[in-house]
Amino acid sequence: MDLFLLKKIITVLIMPINIVLILLIFALVVHRKKPKNSIKSLSAALIILLVSSFAPFSDTVMTALENDFPPYVKKNLSIDYIVVLGCGHNTNPELPVTSQLKTCSLQRMVEAVRIYQLHPEARIITSGYGGSNPITNAETVKQSLVLLGIPAQKIITENFPKDTEEEAQLIAPRVQGTQVILVTNADHMPRSINYFQAEGIFPIAAPTGYWVKNPDSHKNWAHYMPSSKKLEQSTIAWYESLGLIVQWFKSLFS
Repeated sequence: MDLFLLKKIITVLIMPINIVLILLIFALVVHRKKPKNSIKSLSAALIILLVSSFAPFSDTVMTALENDFPPYVKKNLSIDYIVVLGCGHNTNPELPVTSQLKTCSLQRMVEAVRIYQLHPEARIITSGYGGSNPITNAETVKQSLVLLGIPAQKIITENFPKDTEEEAQLIAPRVQGTQVILVTNADHMPRSINYFQAEGIFPIAAPTGYWVKNPDSHKNWAHYMPSSKKLEQSTIAWYESLGLIVQWFKSLFS
């Protein structure tokens, strides 16, 4: 089996919602023969589900990731490249190209437009393979940027990277020794910066797509009710935290 596919399968299996499903299935299977184990498994599933869906927990773990790097503000530097990491899209010629982008890609693309307006001297590098789509994510983001007024000749596409590690490996030789701004989601930025620094590139972070936009604001009673959105937020935080742990283990043997 392809190593990339195997990594993705394992990652999906250890996400909170799938752990909950596995525990529920186990509870159902052993209910008659081992009722105590069944109750323990059921209880564990409910606790994981409730905690992961609980805003104070979800916001706390996500904020820990998102606050590592501040939002980008214009600096008195000449910027050579704005690197926009890939995220995802679904090719559909009947939709405007901007509507084909998944939310994370749309957020990164818009941030790249904002930064380009601050630094029109820069070139933009879009990245990401197509997966099951006939057009790559890098090309789809490029088409969106052009639609929003960025000159096509100012955009470079890297169409082959499948994940962030490959993006860093393939983009690093092109941007070596230059001033680079790295655009990705705030939760994804710590891991992305680590990958680029491992390749000898020390970019300026430009995080976007914040899940927790105002952690200190007043909260009403609805904030403390479990929600599917907070479950999704906890899942993303769990995914990124696992990625950071894997990076740390790899660094021990590199």
